Amino acid sequence: MNIDPTVYEGRPAEARSPREERCYDLLDALGVCYTRADHEHADTIEACHEIEKLLGCEICKNLLLTNRQMTELWLLLMPGDKPFKTKLLSKQIGSARLSFASAEQMLGCLDVTPGSVSVLGLMNDTEKRVRLLIDRELLSQTCIGMHPCINTSTLRVQTADLLSKLLPAMGHAPTVVELPWDPEHENPARP
Repeated sequence: MNIDPTVYEGRPAEARSPREERCYDLLDALGVCYTRADHEHADTIEACHEIEKLLGCEICKNLLLTNRQMTELWLLLMPGDKPFKTKLLSKQIGSARLSFASAEQMLGCLDVTPGSVSVLGLMNDTEKRVRLLIDRELLSQTCIGMHPCINTSTLRVQTADLLSKLLPAMGHAPTVVELPWDPEHENPARP
């Protein structure tokens, strides 16, 4: 992957897509400081490892999930390399079966496309259809990496700012969940 080795403070000087500009507008209006890296499309966590090194923080995995009837939606934030097993999360949120939301649901609720799902997309969920779930482990991190609703830039944001400024402004209180590293034994310790 081609990554610009420069780390920037704040928004880009040149115009970006309206969806990306809305992210910077929100962050700036709330007084949230952020560091930015620009790069080629980073559609997977594996593609983000070099970006993580550059920014000095882990980019979390963002999964938009739905129930079997497609009547409920959840955005799950969890450590990028942690394995995900739907049955462990299903028990905690009281949903019998979870699957990944469609590209149409991503666009309709969060105004994002596959590979660009981010907690920042919740600002576009004006109907509050999506419930936010955060793996407890992320809350112990000083900062979190996230895309500004497009996967050609990544932002480093302080976890405290995410919790105390961004989420209240977007109107999405998180539900904290516990997802183990070893799903076979449900042991929460890392391997």
